[in-house]
Amino acid sequence: MASTATDSPKASGKAFLDDLRMRLGALVDDSSLTRALHSTDASNYRVVPLAVLVPKSRDDVVAAVRIARAHGIAVTVRGGGTSCAGNAVGPGLVIDFSRFMNRILSIDPESSTAVVEPGVVLSTLQNAALPFGLRFGPDPSTATRCTIGGMIGNNACGPHGLSYGRTADNVVSLTWLTGRGEIITAGSGAGALEAVPGLDAFVSENLAVLRTEFGRFGRQISGYSLEHLLPENGRNLAAALTGTEGSCGILLEATVRLVPRASAPALAVLGYSDMAAAADDVPNLLPLHPLALEGLDAQLVDVVRRAHGGAGVPALPAGGGW
Repeated sequence: MASTATDSPKASGKAFLDDLRMRLGALVDDSSLTRALHSTDASNYRVVPLAVLVPKSRDDVVAAVRIARAHGIAVTVRGGGTSCAGNAVGPGLVIDFSRFMNRILSIDPESSTAVVEPGVVLSTLQNAALPFGLRFGPDPSTATRCTIGGMIGNNACGPHGLSYGRTADNVVSLTWLTGRGEIITAGSGAGALEAVPGLDAFVSENLAVLRTEFGRFGRQISGYSLEHLLPENGRNLAAALTGTEGSCGILLEATVRLVPRASAPALAVLGYSDMAAAADDVPNLLPLHPLALEGLDAQLVDVVRRAHGGAGVPALPAGGGW
């Protein structure tokens, strides 16, 4: 059918924004500055959205998704824009949780859990859990900027993933907005899969594939980790949705597991001739149960030395990798 002025992409975008503003007012921003700021993240991509929404409540999110669906507009959810793999850029509506939906709703030291909104920055949660002797286990290098929602989106790890696992291993339940506009609670255990109609039957019909083709290595992060849905893995829908990068719905709230802080952590820096030799030694270090284990190539250190001089780098053992 021939295109007309009323069904052109520009016209449909304007109609969408008009409806969105009518419902959510000043929470919608389509200024050139805001769109430019949200068109990039820590990746090689640049995608300019139609508008950015900074919701104050889950009702705002539900309304925005309903309007976007009616107009056929894509929705991208954004945490801190810190991920090089879970890219938070999209051509339609970007929902940014970091400004308002960033509250820690509760911390329960008895159950070692916290209930958070998706825009909570990781370091904020760590500071809040500190008086209880607790912390959130995974800790990517962007901890002062990344949000828990973003970490759940791309199943973040960080150096302490060695001890505490991935984000998927530390979620208890998720309040989840589906593409159909329904809010479900994704948890684990008997009956957990009933939150998604047909999912239990799908798992039962595909047990062999799920057991042999998924979860074959421990560091599997972004993607569809359907092995969590298996009965022997606790039918864990929350863990299976972690890492799906917004493709299966929108996170509205999360209950996450906290772990005890190490009482006296210490840092050891071991020098090797190069990074290959350092990697070869990892199997000898793992039986010592380190809290964290990271590799650092001399080329990265040299960049800092060239930019800031020798004083910009602490004393290191001799070697080409640490």
